[in-house]
Amino acid sequence: MPDAIVTRFAPSPTGFLHIGGARTALFNWLYARRHGGKMLLRIEDTDRERSTEAAIGAILDGLTWLGLDWDGDAIYQFARADRHRAVAEAMLAGGRAYKCYATPEELDAMREQAKAEGRPMRYDGRWRDRTDAERAAAEARGLRPVIRLRAPLAGETIVEDLVQGRVSWSNDNLDDLVLLRSDGTPTYMLAVVVDDHDMGVTHVIRGDDHLTNAARQTQIYEAMGWKVPAMAHIPMILGPDGAKLSKRHGALGIEAYRAMGYLPVALRNYLVRLGWSHGDQEIFSTEEMIAAFDLRNVGRSPARFDFAKLENLNGHYMRQAADADLLAAIAPVLPHVEGGERIAGMLDDSMRAKWLQAMPGLKERAKTLVELIDGARFLFAERPLVPDAKAAEILDKGGRAVLKALLPRLEALADWDLATLEATIRAEAEATGQKLGALAQPLRAALTGRATSPGIFDVFVVLGRAESLARLRDQAR
Repeated sequence: MPDAIVTRFAPSPTGFLHIGGARTALFNWLYARRHGGKMLLRIEDTDRERSTEAAIGAILDGLTWLGLDWDGDAIYQFARADRHRAVAEAMLAGGRAYKCYATPEELDAMREQAKAEGRPMRYDGRWRDRTDAERAAAEARGLRPVIRLRAPLAGETIVEDLVQGRVSWSNDNLDDLVLLRSDGTPTYMLAVVVDDHDMGVTHVIRGDDHLTNAARQTQIYEAMGWKVPAMAHIPMILGPDGAKLSKRHGALGIEAYRAMGYLPVALRNYLVRLGWSHGDQEIFSTEEMIAAFDLRNVGRSPARFDFAKLENLNGHYMRQAADADLLAAIAPVLPHVEGGERIAGMLDDSMRAKWLQAMPGLKERAKTLVELIDGARFLFAERPLVPDAKAAEILDKGGRAVLKALLPRLEALADWDLATLEATIRAEAEATGQKLGALAQPLRAALTGRATSPGIFDVFVVLGRAESLARLRDQAR
């Protein structure tokens, strides 16, 4: 019976959870869920100067917001340093590693020579086969050694990658990498291998910037006699212009997408299609993603990030969402929009009811929660409204006359419901020989301060009789 699938997401908390990391986490999560396995979370916090609690919190919060849960407790790599050292010492004792006393000056000379010859720097193995006496003499001079892997000198290191296919490296191009630094701290290469082995990871799914690491890590696995996990190196995400993804393209932390008003279900759906496909299908429920996800359908070419596609997808999910769920999703976004604190302060039960009443019309026009909030600003506007430029132009070019003519009809209404309001305004249009839009435009400008809004009759009903008439009177003057 094959081993149960175990994947892992292993971010470094030196920054926030960026879009590429979020996609890597999603692919690991989907693969594990697809096969009834587990996705583990490991925080690779060995860079003590750059790793921060704020970044760790942002990563955990970002994963939770995206709906990507992990199995068991998060594992912290730094806390396992003793185990990493023990493995290095075992490799040393078994002859699979050796002590290297090369000085910083010697290593600098190797770098300069490599640079002059136009090749990458590779350690030349000068301490690989030294005698015990030579090592003792180095110790006597006060030199502190690193521990290096005794890598194979001939042949090839091969990775049968589930995305990239068969990838091979000539071993004479791979030097004896450092496993343990001279101060006794383990290197990233060693720590990753030991942790993945101890955590029972069966599939390493990560960005293709780690592909060269796969060769070196495979050598460590083989030196220890451990089973090498299956590997899948997914292509990077580029900007829409094909350049490396930058902040102007969308290389932002997940918290930024949340602040910009994207729904987690939409971002999740967008991310899964960055580099992976399932026929021509674009919209996936979570259940459909899990059922369909297959690493064989991950392409080798870089994916391109496109904000327009993300916005369209987000608009789709907003239109599908329950009104109450959208209202609940707005709260975390309010602190990030202009006047959001004031809006939050006004959100009592009465105002929530009005917003919910207006929601069907608002969400049809919005692609993000920020746009949804912006569309709802008329609910919170203080009288007298200050119309924007387009609305002011409508009012100045005959709009106020329309309002003055309509006000007596509206003030005389006994009922303030959708049907009555529509019948009244249509009757005015017919009586004056005008199109309905000629009346609706100045009404919209007066009631919302804008030239666009939800349906005008919906606006009347949501604002209520007293507020609607007061706003019309303000602008009719």
